[in-house]
Amino acid sequence: MTAGEYCNREVIRIEPKVSITEAASLMREYHVGTLVVVEREESITRPIGIITDRDLVIEVIAQQVPLDEVTVNDLINKELVSVTEQETLLNSIALMQRKGVRRMIVVDDYGSLQGIISADDVIELIAEAMHKLCNIVRREIANEQSMHP
Repeated sequence: MTAGEYCNREVIRIEPKVSITEAASLMREYHVGTLVVVEREESITRPIGIITDRDLVIEVIAQQVPLDEVTVNDLINKELVSVTEQETLLNSIALMQRKGVRRMIVVDDYGSLQGIISADDVIELIAEAMHKLCNIVRREIANEQSMHP
């Protein structure tokens, strides 16, 4: 299982010079709480940060910063946590834990954006795997009961 196999590839992208109000509008339009901030370099779409709905609330609205004075670039965390598509899912989760992040960017070998992995996605994946394991136990019990009534 690799990060590339399980990342969400439907990522809403935004450029750093875009206004905060436009960022909020994109979040509303696409029903997402996260935008990936990118810069384009020839054929590479290089991720440089993430902006979340929480960033908007905590850093702008709660601080009563005039919306027309803030761009996406003002809010992004400059330390972006990312892995390549080939990284194992378990190593990716371990990195998320070490760095204390709930979302992590997935890139290709050239550093171009390929997707994002969130803690919510991982929890859903683990829950699905646990459900399958429970079904195995149920089938085993049913098989034993049918063989030895």
